[in-house]
Amino acid sequence: MWDRMGSKGQMSESAAVVAMLCISGGFQDAYTFNCRDGVFANAQTGNMVLMGQNFAMGNWQLGVRYLLPVLAFAVGIYAAEKIRRGLRQSRRIHWRQVVALSEAFLLFGVGFLPQETNMLANMLVSFVCAMQVQSFRKLNGNSYATTMCIGNLRTATELWCSYRSTGDRGLRQKSLLYYGFIGIFIVGAAFGGVLAGICRERAIWISSLLLFAVFLMMFREKGLEGNLR
Repeated sequence: MWDRMGSKGQMSESAAVVAMLCISGGFQDAYTFNCRDGVFANAQTGNMVLMGQNFAMGNWQLGVRYLLPVLAFAVGIYAAEKIRRGLRQSRRIHWRQVVALSEAFLLFGVGFLPQETNMLANMLVSFVCAMQVQSFRKLNGNSYATTMCIGNLRTATELWCSYRSTGDRGLRQKSLLYYGFIGIFIVGAAFGGVLAGICRERAIWISSLLLFAVFLMMFREKGLEGNLR
């Protein structure tokens, strides 16, 4: 089903990790939008649109509200890449585990930030999202995204079209898996929206727990990091 697939157990572990990352990604976006002043944690294109619109209308303070998460996202990409370069030769711990654990701790801290510090909270969540999107990009050589859906939707639909043209069941399975990741992301967003209304700032601790679980799963399964290229 997947190129360069390891054992079936490794595949299920890897798919489970991707699923948990998708839930966390959807949760984070819904959390910041519903609980932190309507800013997107993951969808930086949306933030850029709102930033440009507000700057054009002279709403400079609102424009900055959307600009800072974009900058934090860029810094998160840089940080994840520095971690990869610094730890890629380490035999004691995989660099992606360091990223996942760092994300978990940062989001746990966000849960303590009051509404008066929403700008800082949004920057931290965007930073975390960037680290995630930079670090977890391929499953056995197949590109995917856990913090946004547009790439997964494009790939899933392209694979489905290829399946309809060729009848290759492997392409159908891949397509359905990508659609599944999209569905899981939506479930995470749904839970994020609901729990943000109930638990308010501390709702983000759900994402923190999910990322800590990812850290533990990768630590336990030696072959997992090879699948999550």
